[in-house]
Amino acid sequence: MTDPISTDGEWRFDDLRALYINCTLKRSPERSHTQGLIDRSRSIMEQHGVTVDELRAVDHDIAAGVWPDMTEHGWPSDEWPAIYQRVLDAEILVLCGPIWLGDNSSVTKRVIERLYACSSLLNEAGQYAYYGRVVGCLLTGNEDGVKHSAMNLLYSLQHLGYTIPPQADAGWIGEAGPGPSYLDPGRVGRRMISPTATPPSPPGTSCTWGRCCSGRVGSPPTATSDRSGRPAAASTSRTPNTADQEPRRRKLLYAATMSGGESPRRKVRLPPPSAACGGAPAECRVRLSQ
Repeated sequence: MTDPISTDGEWRFDDLRALYINCTLKRSPERSHTQGLIDRSRSIMEQHGVTVDELRAVDHDIAAGVWPDMTEHGWPSDEWPAIYQRVLDAEILVLCGPIWLGDNSSVTKRVIERLYACSSLLNEAGQYAYYGRVVGCLLTGNEDGVKHSAMNLLYSLQHLGYTIPPQADAGWIGEAGPGPSYLDPGRVGRRMISPTATPPSPPGTSCTWGRCCSGRVGSPPTATSDRSGRPAAASTSRTPNTADQEPRRRKLLYAATMSGGESPRRKVRLPPPSAACGGAPAECRVRLSQ
């Protein structure tokens, strides 16, 4: 893991990759107000070295269902398996979309359902596929519902195994009822972000926690014959599986990040919430599970 501070004092995250999924209802090349938010957030990520990938979900033939590949369940075509590989290639996932009727769009819901379809898959270390990855969201609309939509989206993704960094949601909403949207001239709206965050802070904290989580806090489990943690044929003792270790790891990670706890095994440098966007660097020592 490389040091995130470059020689000029700027925080760098060159070893991280982010995927933005735009869940607008508009197919390309129609203008998307959600895309306007993505462009601002993406520029902050790229400024600090993150490799960024993005796609507009509605441009792809994503079948409805909760299986990894719906062509195995009667659908004639399904582009989700290829999109899922792009999800796995990224340490940071940002789901972005509009608010309709005070809630996330139907496209957002479908993407979450397909992410859920793959949540039981394991990586090479025997951990759930989304383990060690972070997620955030960007939302926009000309009506209320941004906090409700963010709550629903982020709860769903943590349930699947993603880590939710502090201040992981951001958005813009106009006044309720018909009126200008984010990219329209004469817009009158307000940013909706965490009360303690500066506008660029969600991308900064996502990068920071993406680096921390991609380091795979703790040691990966050794080979087991099943998810109960019973040893595989070559093992001689029971090794707790990821489900056994996960609550303790999360508690230690959170406690150490908040208090500056120490570990004799590894030290991870983390900026404060706004440091990735120009604030003074700080050191936080992350304690790992024993």
